[in-house]
Amino acid sequence: MLVNLRRGYGQFITSGAQLILLFIGLKAESRAGWLVSLALMTAISLIAWMSTLKRRRAITDTPTSRIASAAQGYVELIGTGKPLDHPPLLSHLTHLPCLWYRYQVEEKSSDNKWHTVSQGESDTSFIIDDATGRCVVDIEGAEILTRHKETWTAGRYRNTEWKLLINDEIYALGEFKTLGGASIELDANHDLNALLTEWKKDQRDLLRRFDLNGDGTIDMQEWALARQAARREVSKMHRETRNESDVHTLRCPGNGRHYLLSNLNPNKLARRYLGWSAFHLAVFFGALAAVPYVLQQQTF
Repeated sequence: MLVNLRRGYGQFITSGAQLILLFIGLKAESRAGWLVSLALMTAISLIAWMSTLKRRRAITDTPTSRIASAAQGYVELIGTGKPLDHPPLLSHLTHLPCLWYRYQVEEKSSDNKWHTVSQGESDTSFIIDDATGRCVVDIEGAEILTRHKETWTAGRYRNTEWKLLINDEIYALGEFKTLGGASIELDANHDLNALLTEWKKDQRDLLRRFDLNGDGTIDMQEWALARQAARREVSKMHRETRNESDVHTLRCPGNGRHYLLSNLNPNKLARRYLGWSAFHLAVFFGALAAVPYVLQQQTF
């Protein structure tokens, strides 16, 4: 259930829980049973309403950034999905090249009900390319919504597969961070001490390089020369590191903000969340309005 909640099925599970509570209230045939069911429905609906409203606001209030100039932090990106590796990822059931997949295999039992026998999803990163730059997307923790869904039956089995396909236009909300290159934080003193410590481990090579008078020890003047050589080497390594290309990444925010990946239009996503928000709010007020009616009833 946790996987489903994270992958965008939370609204269906929440509405299902509300229906179950309503069914329990009908079956309970008691005032206490109804009040407990209504109280739980009210709480679930309120939480779900706030969650969907928060998601919609994240979509509508976050401006689209360009990868090359995006600020570090929470951003919205739109670009073409590309595979990170070659050959690309293949979906589990249809074996088609894709960026991400989720699958479910169900079996029909003797009572004509479907029971899940196998399910899973990929965890491979992919790339978003918006023509100004490329960003590596870590899918861990993301809610993934896709328009690519296939369902087919084979004998007593029903197979369902969801995919993000190569060259899909990907909409993404998440934590943007640039690694390497000019943005990397380097500590010259730390790296200098680490290099000198490494050199000390090989006394023979250290004496060969810096024991200028050949007495078998490194005196203060020779150690000063060693430190100068180490400082030059650290400076060279830092210059090479800063000249390396930046690597832009997108990942799940650590502060609990919404992490979303989708091939759906963001306006459609915003309308979807608005619809769910209205539904949960209607259930909340409906359950709340039913409480006085239940309290007035003598019997059920």
